[in-house]
Order: sequence, then structure tokens, then C-alpha cells
Amino acid sequence: MTSKYKPRKLIVEGDQDKRVIPQLIEANGITWGERRETAIVYIESYGSDQFIDETIISTELKASGRTALGLIIDADNDLSARWASIKNACSKSITDLPEEIPESGLICQTAAGVKFGVWIMPDNKAQGMLETFLMYLIPNENESIWQYAKEATQEAKNKGAAFINAHHDKAYIYTWLAWQDPPGRQLHNAVMERILDPTHPKAQTFVSWFRQLYDL
Repeated sequence: MTSKYKPRKLIVEGDQDKRVIPQLIEANGITWGERRETAIVYIESYGSDQFIDETIISTELKASGRTALGLIIDADNDLSARWASIKNACSKSITDLPEEIPESGLICQTAAGVKFGVWIMPDNKAQGMLETFLMYLIPNENESIWQYAKEATQEAKNKGAAFINAHHDKAYIYTWLAWQDPPGRQLHNAVMERILDPTHPKAQTFVSWFRQLYDL
């Protein structure tokens, strides 16, 4: 059982989340661990949002040795609907969840004493996704290039660029990354190499949520 279930677990939607979060946490002074076996938190990339499910959440909370379970999921286009789906999926495991997710992220405790946390990307109050959150980490001195990257991306869209409207934030940040040194770094590399600023004040609410949830 110990090989399958870890005391501290985090479930995320995709591999980008799985790669970015350890780099973000390490950059804020918390040693993550060099291998999966020694990581302070075990991250599962689910590949979709289908882990927002009553049976999955209940099973994870009851896992042998579990002390803390976190869920990170994108708000996408409707934060309220996303939170409602989470509340519904948790209804048999955790009662009295708030009507709205706190801006500082949800942290509560089950009757069995397991800590349970939810963070809705980007910041528990706006629509968006991981890339929206990472936009907040663009260094202040890059603001003029960032604004130009957004304008150029929108102009490309106007001229027929194929990305869908829901992926504007992805297009914005990858355009900006294409103009950095070196160009076109992956998101987790951009955090690790401080192309993005992982210690930016706008990252600290998330970092505090993570610390508190996992007692770090």
C-alpha cells in the first residue's frame, strides 16, 4: 500500500502542473526532493478534470496512511461552476464547504483528521488556468515586452491564428517566452531559471496555501 498511497498527495490536471509546482515550491525555500520516492508531496497528473468525482475523492481521502490531500484544477471559463462541481463531488466526504472558495484557497479537515485542500487556478477568484497564474509571475521589468506580446498575439488571432479563444492565456505566455533568453523555454524551466519570477508577491498566496495544507 505504501508504494501506491503517499501520506501527502496532490492531484492535478496535467503534466505541466506536475512539473511546474515542484519548481515553484523549491524556489520559495522548501526542498522538494530529488526523486519521486523522496518528494515531500506525491503528485498525480490525472490527464483531465475527471478526478472531481465523488468516488475518487472519497477513496483518496480514505487511503492508507493519508494525512493530506490537495486538488488543483483550472477554473477555465466558469469559476462558480467549477467550485459547485467540487462541492458536489465532496458532499459525502466533507460537509459544510463554503458557498464560495476562499481567495486564499480551501483547507479543511475530514472527520478522520485528514487535511483536504483545493486550489482553483489561477487564484480562486478569476477564470483561467495554470498559464494565467504564471502570467502573474512575469517580472515587473518585463512589463513593456509582456504588453507587446499580448498585442502581437491578438493581432495574430485577428489574422487567423488557429488557437481557440479559451487558450488566449496559453498563447500570450508562450509568445512572451519565445522572446526570452534562451527563447521558448518550457514552463517549468522558465520557473526554475527565474525567467518567470517564482518569488513574485502574486505567487505567495498559493505558496502559503501549499505550506499550510502539507504542514511544511
